[in-house]
Amino acid sequence: MDVLQLISSWIWGIPSMVLLVGTGLYFTIRLRGLQFRRLKQAFRLALTKSEHGKGEISSFQMLMTSLAATIGNGNIAGIAVALTMGGPGAVFWMWVIGLIGMATKYAESLLAILYRERNDRGEVVSGPMYYIEKGLGKGFKPLAVAFAIFGLIASFGVGNTVQANAMSTVLNQTFHVPLLAFGILLAIAVYFSIRGGLERISSISTIFVPLMSLLYICAALLILVIQADQVLPALGLIVQYAFEPLAPAGAFTGISIMVAMQVGVARGIFTNEAGLGTAALIAGSAKSERPAEQGLISMTSTFIVTIIVCTMTALVLMTTGFWDPTGGELSGVAHDASLSGAALTSAAFTSVLGSSGAWIVAFSVFFFGYSTIIGWYVYGEKCLEYLSGATRLNEAYRIVFAVAACYGAVANLEPLWLVADIANGLMMIPNLIGMLLLSKIVIDHTKQYEAGTIRRVA
Repeated sequence: MDVLQLISSWIWGIPSMVLLVGTGLYFTIRLRGLQFRRLKQAFRLALTKSEHGKGEISSFQMLMTSLAATIGNGNIAGIAVALTMGGPGAVFWMWVIGLIGMATKYAESLLAILYRERNDRGEVVSGPMYYIEKGLGKGFKPLAVAFAIFGLIASFGVGNTVQANAMSTVLNQTFHVPLLAFGILLAIAVYFSIRGGLERISSISTIFVPLMSLLYICAALLILVIQADQVLPALGLIVQYAFEPLAPAGAFTGISIMVAMQVGVARGIFTNEAGLGTAALIAGSAKSERPAEQGLISMTSTFIVTIIVCTMTALVLMTTGFWDPTGGELSGVAHDASLSGAALTSAAFTSVLGSSGAWIVAFSVFFFGYSTIIGWYVYGEKCLEYLSGATRLNEAYRIVFAVAACYGAVANLEPLWLVADIANGLMMIPNLIGMLLLSKIVIDHTKQYEAGTIRRVA
């Protein structure tokens, strides 16, 4: 555990944070705050059906598949982990990374459309490995390969075992479902879902993502209405502890500003994936003729995940007092300090809504986690195909991927979160380097699009 913590803190140290935040700020400034100026247009485009271009799924299906992979248990379990490890200030830094990350995700998806290609089977392929290799030349192929390797590894962490662990923990505590039995059933369900490939996964996502998101958001809103007098104080704590250390209390040693920032950035990336390059892996499959418009559509997922869903979870935890890692010494609301992750969020919902709160969280955890697992399978498969140049390993990958879900259901939570953070950081670094080197193309293309002089792409 100590070794994993050391590696995670090194990867998510100041250099990586400067690279991540700096990239987002750079694109935000050079694109003149495009994520704010064009947000209304972005949502309108996301709801518009497009059947043009050489993609395989509509832009809406692409967005739902992307959301399936991002609106996962990072929004339920990850926020609880962020608050207990980084304090309320971590939420502020999640907001920051989410808002500037919208520009990063826009750039990723634009590049995905520009540099997508067809493989030997006539299927569209895209992702950071393609725009790094094609956009920067063969000399940068090791960087592209590094991204694909780390992306493949990450598919077993952030996109699989962590999700399965959150699902099994909540279902076990709420309904006493045996961990191993659930893990076996989950592995079987995952395997048969991913055998259908992108089209089946996008169809599942289009049905479940809107329904499960609406249920969870409505439940969280109801709690915030009931706890309305605590909302403004909670927001005050978020801003206060973003710039002020959280003081020690009892055996609690306190949380520094740097820890709050590191945890907030890492959890923010875990939840919205801006900068990881995952958006580019799926965006190229959309039936879109305008790279800039696809970029706008993709960036809405970051807004939905971070600014809406994650904020809802954070405020529920804070208004109920369940953010407090001391078990009540800081917040004055006594609770079981041993609870963590999704179990802590479930306890917060239950404290206000009773047993129905536990049911809602359990339901959300299951479908959020399940959709994320099958969504990340798409990412991992694309990385594997880039590395192997064929699909002959896909069946073996499906089996291993399904077995990993079973393992995640019975494994220890904390090491899984650390491994997920490490894998995220390792795939983020080559992607951001490639994006910065291709930034002139993104900026020039965006200027042409806004001037109305850009040509359509096939």
